[in-house]
Amino acid sequence: MTISLRHARVRYGPVEALHGVTLAAPGPGLTLLLGRNGSGRTTALRALAGTVALSGGAVVWDGVDVTRVPADRRAGRGLCLVPERQAVFGSLTVRENLELGASDPEAALDAYPQLRPLLPRRAGTLSGGEQRMLALSRALSTHARVVLVDDAAQGMSPSVAARTYDLLAALHACVVLAEQRPPPALRGRPAVVYELRRGQVVFAGEPGELERRSGPV
Repeated sequence: MTISLRHARVRYGPVEALHGVTLAAPGPGLTLLLGRNGSGRTTALRALAGTVALSGGAVVWDGVDVTRVPADRRAGRGLCLVPERQAVFGSLTVRENLELGASDPEAALDAYPQLRPLLPRRAGTLSGGEQRMLALSRALSTHARVVLVDDAAQGMSPSVAARTYDLLAALHACVVLAEQRPPPALRGRPAVVYELRRGQVVFAGEPGELERRSGPV
């Protein structure tokens, strides 16, 4: 199972955000898209999900060109995107958000038991870290084939962040994480790493190669 970008270009009006990016995320396993703000990592994730259109190149999933397949149909085929912002439905309760991803919210709560006392609350009233847990618990309960997550541990305490990365690494899925830098909790785990800078891939390899190239992270 592999999802990939092939010479992908994305434009936002007159600005080109991706300049012919090629990358492949195999699964089951972890792929990291690293880069500072403005590097193109989030755009690459959204291009894989179909929430932004390509102006050139292709998205290929399991050998099939899905460039023109809309985001909702990619989701129906087993792709789950957890964006950095607006990842939950703020007007719905925590329970209602969970039920959108799984008929049994109890199973979803296994990932983050901290959400149990929050079930009756509106998701929009939760803290940033709580909203992140809610969005990810939905994703973890859908048994998706491809899971795309932008800034997975945003707003979380170190212990909850470490648990989050453990849960994502344990998925039997193609997991693609867009991060500013390699998460310490994933150190030593096998992964494919791409570093983006100004809309281009400047490194592709394994975490150890990146560390030798850039110094300890």
